[in-house]
Amino acid sequence: MTDHPWYRHYDPGVPRTLAPYPDRTLLDYVDDAVRERPGAPALLFKGSTVSWRALADASDAFAVALHGLGVRQGDRVAAILPNCPQFFVAELAAWKLGAVMVPLNPTYTGEELSAPLATTGARVAVVLTPFHEPVKAVQGATEVRHVVLTSIKEWFPPILRLLFTVAMEKKLGHRARSRDGDRWMRDLVKENTGHRPARAGIGEDDDAMLLMSGGTTGTPKAVRVHHGALVRTGLQFRAWLASALPEWDGAYCLPLPLFHSYAACGVQTACFIGHNPIALVPNPRDMDDLVRTIERTKPAVFCGVPTLYTRLLEHPRVVAGKVDFRSMKACASGAAPLMAETHKRFREVTGARIVEGYALTESLLAATVWPLQGPEKVGSVGIPLPDCEVRIVDADDATRALPTGEVGEILLSGPQIMRGYFNPPPDVDQMLHTHADGRTWLHTADLGYLDADGYLFIVDRKKDLIKMHGMQVWPREIEEAIAAHPAVLEAGVRGFPDVERGEVAVAFVVRRMGQAVSASEIRAWCKERLAHYKVPARVVFKRELPKSLIGKVVRRFLDETEGVVA
Repeated sequence: MTDHPWYRHYDPGVPRTLAPYPDRTLLDYVDDAVRERPGAPALLFKGSTVSWRALADASDAFAVALHGLGVRQGDRVAAILPNCPQFFVAELAAWKLGAVMVPLNPTYTGEELSAPLATTGARVAVVLTPFHEPVKAVQGATEVRHVVLTSIKEWFPPILRLLFTVAMEKKLGHRARSRDGDRWMRDLVKENTGHRPARAGIGEDDDAMLLMSGGTTGTPKAVRVHHGALVRTGLQFRAWLASALPEWDGAYCLPLPLFHSYAACGVQTACFIGHNPIALVPNPRDMDDLVRTIERTKPAVFCGVPTLYTRLLEHPRVVAGKVDFRSMKACASGAAPLMAETHKRFREVTGARIVEGYALTESLLAATVWPLQGPEKVGSVGIPLPDCEVRIVDADDATRALPTGEVGEILLSGPQIMRGYFNPPPDVDQMLHTHADGRTWLHTADLGYLDADGYLFIVDRKKDLIKMHGMQVWPREIEEAIAAHPAVLEAGVRGFPDVERGEVAVAFVVRRMGQAVSASEIRAWCKERLAHYKVPARVVFKRELPKSLIGKVVRRFLDETEGVVA
């Protein structure tokens, strides 16, 4: 085994390799939990507790129901759901039949849903009531034959369920009427309670789920996630978090959506394998609910994205020092680079350490994370997990590996990387390439470098590079500088065409509540911290920046025509 420099910074007890990996699926680990401690909590949701036995029984019943609807091994079952127990019931039920789970963004419009439903060929869609109409609007143009409805309140504790029904259900758009043979999940589970499905013979090489990648930039791509990949990812993640999340002990707070790879491939796998309860937050933008969940469940581990940490720091109860974060042994951040200023402020306010990570949907978390006890290198995204490797190559010649400290394209390799795309569109870049060393590498299109300790630093996306007078300008570097200003809540930078200079950087800024700062002050601030050619040509003030559901700023949607340009 190559003696990579990052091994020197592994926490005590974290092995370099976990091979050989067991030939198991996550269903086997759920069966273990039911056999060993059936009453232990599997899910924590809005004040209710779902035991491993209750989860197993409900998924057995729903599997029988899905079989009755014609679902067979290899078929796809779409889940258009937020973080709620029904997601896991549907997922486990599908796997018990050998079917493939397709988690989709529930906030998509009908038009946005039609392409991934068509790409995956899903036959059944399990849908939360507010998202019923968009699905019905496109059902006829897809292979979806059965729509199964479910209400968010079905797993609420009794008092909350009653209050929600009386005061909030209609107001929030959660009432829906079934039609065209649509069924209710609660009825299907009730009708089949006590029955068990004939388990399909699935192995580690069978597809477990299809995760959508790039769906908002054009034709969606369905990443094939096999059962063995989920187990390998979970075992790697558990080895990394061993000191923070012992088996059976401690909850993992999950505000990130389960259609996202971090939640689907990282959190749920680690918790299923270690039998740790998952504290579910259905809406990551409902900061009041997030704070209540933290206070109620006292999680050992928390995960978020940079904007979520920023918003959490602005919550009145956090500002007032009324939220107890002492239970948190680790906080993970991913999906986008965390600004150094956000990291610093979170540590000061909560005392909790944020460990940054990096991965792609296509890599299934086969990438990098900060060690829990090792050096804190703010600005980096950590070191490779066991059995994972990172290589930096020339962005124009992938056969040429670059030395330490030099910026190039990031390549990833690991035993769980995707098997490719399901039903890919013509001429799609598969991103997977076998190199001269015989190893398959995932080409990320991200640019970065490794330092002498093996820590990875992300510079930016290749496509976001701004070229001004022939000079390379990285948006993130400018964003970091602006975000450090005490009056700035968030910042995003994008390049725009310019006749004289080719391109110029334009900064989009959200001010902190009650704070005032002008464009000239922002530019002066940047001049003190950046080379002159990196200073943004213009500053646009906005009330908020465009983001994906997980809170990642979407630079391509930054628009100068909306906001105050200065």
